[in-house]
Amino acid sequence: MPLHVSRPSHDVVLIELDAPPANTLGMAMRTALELALTEADADLAVRAVVLTGRGRAFCAGDDLMEAAARPPAEGLEAVYGFNLLMSRIEALRVPVIAAVNGWAMGGGLELSLACDIRLASPDAIFTASGVNVGLMASVKRLPRLIGEGPAKAMLLTGSPIDADTALVRGLVTGVHEQVLAEALAIAARIASRAPLSVEAVKRVVGRPFDERAELAALFHSADHQAALAAFSRKETPVFGRS
Repeated sequence: MPLHVSRPSHDVVLIELDAPPANTLGMAMRTALELALTEADADLAVRAVVLTGRGRAFCAGDDLMEAAARPPAEGLEAVYGFNLLMSRIEALRVPVIAAVNGWAMGGGLELSLACDIRLASPDAIFTASGVNVGLMASVKRLPRLIGEGPAKAMLLTGSPIDADTALVRGLVTGVHEQVLAEALAIAARIASRAPLSVEAVKRVVGRPFDERAELAALFHSADHQAALAAFSRKETPVFGRS
């Protein structure tokens, strides 16, 4: 199974991505994650969700080998579908805590941003890698969280930042050797608070967004297609302005 769902306690759900080596969000993983979220949302006993990855990665975003094989129309719908899944996490009835245990790249960074609280292990790495593959991601959530200047430095360069830098910039709220244990402890604390208050706070703080038109243009760009082709050949893509 690409996903493991468990109940560390009666009121906390733990979701673990398990698609070695990078825990990519291919279509099978997305389907499993959507199902787990729907079940957690519908169970009124659930007060918090913890999301993490097994192994050395949190999530490296879309499965680019799988993406390269998708027909264009299907591929664009997959991009839109990914954004809908992120919005689904953001709109979940209960808070979601990301225990970022390693690489959070591209869609993996966006996955963490869709969560309400982010914690990092000391070896966590965060990369807004949209420009590295001819797309964009995190252009709304990241500036909203850490400010426009620091966000643009990540978004425009595609360069990684480490856990300590993420903490200084406010991308995460803590760096912990036992990041999953800490996330579960916070989930337990949230689960002990007034549930209607917790849910109301989450609803009021959240902000919706939509970027379909820009993503459509980028998806059909030569740069994105070149990136997919280069990835499948294990080469470095060469980008132009088309």
